Amino acid sequence: MSRSISKIIEPQYVIEGAGVLLRRSFGPQRSNEYDPFLLFDHFAFNDPKEGPIVGFPMHPHRGIETVTYMLEGSVHHRDSLGNAGLIGPGDVQWMTSGRGIMHEELPRRGPSGVIAGFQLWVNLPAALKMSKPRYQEVSAATIPFAKRDGATIRVVAGEVAGTPDGVRGPVTEIAANPVYLDVTLEGNAEFVYPVPREHQALAYVFEGKGCFGAEQQAIEAVRLIVFDEGDRIEVQSDGGVRFMLMAGARIREPIAPYGPFVMNTQQEIQQALTELRNGTFIREQ
Repeated sequence: MSRSISKIIEPQYVIEGAGVLLRRSFGPQRSNEYDPFLLFDHFAFNDPKEGPIVGFPMHPHRGIETVTYMLEGSVHHRDSLGNAGLIGPGDVQWMTSGRGIMHEELPRRGPSGVIAGFQLWVNLPAALKMSKPRYQEVSAATIPFAKRDGATIRVVAGEVAGTPDGVRGPVTEIAANPVYLDVTLEGNAEFVYPVPREHQALAYVFEGKGCFGAEQQAIEAVRLIVFDEGDRIEVQSDGGVRFMLMAGARIREPIAPYGPFVMNTQQEIQQALTELRNGTFIREQ
């Protein structure tokens, strides 16, 4: 059964970090409506008149995974574990914060003066919230493409069938068993993607216009689509469309979000704040 559309979200502009302008579709809430996904932001700081971009100075995370996917411009990052690097156009950083990490992200404009990209937060189940932090750094050159009759799909996580072994994304061993695809459809192209019935499924339309869901409802950029249950996603392009497709297994646990922390109870949040104050938040690896 093709999935219907349950909700269409128009992202709202918000300021985060040290003055970074973002289009936010949703953020962490106790209702956990988009489980296992907690937050989806679209970098929108693209007017040079807005001045220099300071970014996100050193800050903590616990209990979540943060996913940065750049289209244009770059993000310099460094952390409390000694990691540092550059996330450039087409690159992905999938960071599992686990029991705790301090990191810094400094966005920089590309040659055209634009920063374009996304940040996704994915929840961790209770059993992994205090696990060892880790990174999966994925360069643009290692992200495979799948091509299907007018569709070009960059496969960050998950699999696109159609070849003997399928095309698999380089991000692996994630608890939510996620799908994260960058899909471009030419005019009059069709995209059908199977999704397990019990998984959450979202699509973020950021270029062009397409017809989505069982109703084939016309949706144009910039909008986030939340799908009802079903076993597949169907999209028909209308002159060309580009969107991010996100799907993943629901964790189905209560959450206690507080800023950069998402734990299961308020007591665990208090523990994180106490450790930050007394200097024990970052543990020996």
